[in-house]
Amino acid sequence: MEPTSTIAQPVKLTSALAQAPARQRRPNAFAPLEPVSARARWMLGVGFFVLFVLVWAFFTLGGYVSPTFLASPVTMVREGWLLFTEFGFHHDIGMTVWRVFGGFAMAAVVAVPLGVAMGAYKPIEAFFEPFVSFCRYLPASAFIPLLILWAGLGEAQKLLVIFIGSVFQIVLMVAVIVGGARRDLVEAAYTLGASSRGIVQRVLIPGAAPGIAETLRLVLGWAWTYVIVAELIGSSSGIGHMITDSQALLNTGQIIFGIIIIGIIGLVCDLLFKLLNRRVFAWSTL
Repeated sequence: MEPTSTIAQPVKLTSALAQAPARQRRPNAFAPLEPVSARARWMLGVGFFVLFVLVWAFFTLGGYVSPTFLASPVTMVREGWLLFTEFGFHHDIGMTVWRVFGGFAMAAVVAVPLGVAMGAYKPIEAFFEPFVSFCRYLPASAFIPLLILWAGLGEAQKLLVIFIGSVFQIVLMVAVIVGGARRDLVEAAYTLGASSRGIVQRVLIPGAAPGIAETLRLVLGWAWTYVIVAELIGSSSGIGHMITDSQALLNTGQIIFGIIIIGIIGLVCDLLFKLLNRRVFAWSTL
């Protein structure tokens, strides 16, 4: 009976050591990867904005910064009210939103199928990947002079700037997501008699769909930077056009208000995109 007790003792000791950290652990909000409640997340997020405005007001209203270089929050709100009531700023906002979603939709329609094909079929990836990687590093703003020559100063030029700035990013990111599919699922589908087309339709695309949706959410944020660049040159409407006019008048209040409006619209779009992704892909961990 002695050998049995000798073996059982280390087993019990190992089990006790494994359970010891769990018993000794104390809740700590600043522990690595420790989640916070939804209420705490909102309070912390809002708290930063409040702190930012207070610091901004301290330096501007306290006279530490010249109004020529940085308007105060009060001045910014007043100038924003004038933009809506006297200068029809709602029309500029509508034009900018239309351009962002128009160019982004064009890029998504082209990039998602191409990215899926590149991720699923390695010959297609080998054919397109060098060119897509090359174009991905080209700044969209560098194409504006050419696009003005080719498409003029109308809406087509601005949509194409957003398209060029978004399409190559989406293609590569989608290809990486699709190409990273689990091999065991693919082999299991082959074992069950699935064809190559069935693998793509029933394994690769469903498995990559949450990641593709998250990619589109991220690139939509980049599209907002491209539209402002497009509107800064040769535009008669839009938030970027308003910012350019305000710069000529040294009206930093209107400039800051336009920037804040872009951030607010982008934040709302991001939250709606997240909500939609969670509803559509409730089974996903994203």
